[in-house]
Amino acid sequence: MALRGGLPTENGFVGVEGVRLVEEALRSGCRIQAVLFSESGERHHERLSSFINRPEMAFPVLRTTDRLFEGLADTEHPQGVAALVHPRETSFDDLVRAPSSACAPLLVVLAGVQDPGNVGTILRTAAAFGATGAATAASGISGTANPFSPKALRASAGAALHLPILAGISLPILLAQLKVAGVRTLASSVHEPRNGEQPLLAPWEVDWCQPVALLVGNEGAGLPEEVERGADARIRIPMAGGVESLNAAAAAAVVFYEAARQRNSAPASGIQPSAPSQSSKMSATLRPPEKP
Repeated sequence: MALRGGLPTENGFVGVEGVRLVEEALRSGCRIQAVLFSESGERHHERLSSFINRPEMAFPVLRTTDRLFEGLADTEHPQGVAALVHPRETSFDDLVRAPSSACAPLLVVLAGVQDPGNVGTILRTAAAFGATGAATAASGISGTANPFSPKALRASAGAALHLPILAGISLPILLAQLKVAGVRTLASSVHEPRNGEQPLLAPWEVDWCQPVALLVGNEGAGLPEEVERGADARIRIPMAGGVESLNAAAAAAVVFYEAARQRNSAPASGIQPSAPSQSSKMSATLRPPEKP
């Protein structure tokens, strides 16, 4: 059920499948309930042995036939290795506490991203450029796919097991908590500014060395309008005319690369956001691609 059904066990363990994902799970420090090898999957045992054989790991290593493994696997051509893993438990305080290696919290908040592949890809991209944590909204219009489902875990290449993730929180409560904690919210926008509203910011017009949370909305509709307009600022990626938008992974990479560039090159006090440019009128919305 944890692999094919994508549901956690009663104790909160999720299924991961494939040698790379199992290896990432073993590296992550997350609790492991068991590792399972099929007959053909035994060829990967040596690769994972340095983790499996540690006394402190203390979990059973199970074996089954190739036929039975194929029946429980979620992938079409399984590699014969799977594990039950308990994702790290993250509180809001954990989320907004920057690690010693970072100048400030850099968060991504997924609100209404329904495709688990999009969820995993965004988490992988954010983690690659130094995001310190993530949150996914609960059910409703802003509900986001489970970041620990098999498809999302595969798309994240295991990043979801390393990155602190606060999953299934109410979006209004999360936004209120971020405001109280002094974390600036940046909404990826699909709407042009109305008369009297502030222009949309380009990524380099943001001070990424301050506590920041980037809000990413639904594949088709983007963020709810009240969420977008309640954010501290709105952001889009300036680009040449003739292209409506970038997909989620590419857009997130652009935004988080700029964040990483600033955070790796100067202290927070040395970077000030510049005035918005007119070029932000030609921009790509930061949202996942629409489903066909």
